Amino acid sequence: MKRIYFLAPDINITQNIVNDLLSADIEERHIHVIGKPGSHLEALPEATFLQKSDFIPALEQGLLLGAATGLFCGLVALILPMGLVLGGGAVLAISTVGAGLGSFSATLVGISADSRRLKQFDDAIKNGEFLVMIDMEEDQIEKIKTIIVMHHPEVDFEGVEPHFFA
Repeated sequence: MKRIYFLAPDINITQNIVNDLLSADIEERHIHVIGKPGSHLEALPEATFLQKSDFIPALEQGLLLGAATGLFCGLVALILPMGLVLGGGAVLAISTVGAGLGSFSATLVGISADSRRLKQFDDAIKNGEFLVMIDMEEDQIEKIKTIIVMHHPEVDFEGVEPHFFA
């Protein structure tokens, strides 16, 4: 799946975009709207905590860094003569523990941080615009982009996220 971004200037246009998306057979669970704090999104599908925070990217990074660190520590323990006899299973176990600890500690940081992916939209959202995020299959992107831009020329297409964890 890919995620595409649109900035809409007001709540009425945002509601019309959501209606167009629903008419184009995009499920509501794949549509996420972010407005400035205190804005009433009424019947719009508001973005969840996971979509607003850095939880998922932090989890991915922590998992990779923790596994790499655990693997490195396991290999060092194999190579250095410390009186311990370790085999491949021990190295795998150390890597797994490292991955777990890395992902746990990174997600603790990611929970408290705003999404780095959404930083570029902060000023627009603070100025009253609404960010509409749509998760869809790659082959639908051009069709949906064309529908929205044609029906709503005042809306800014902000691009496609190259990597999206569905």
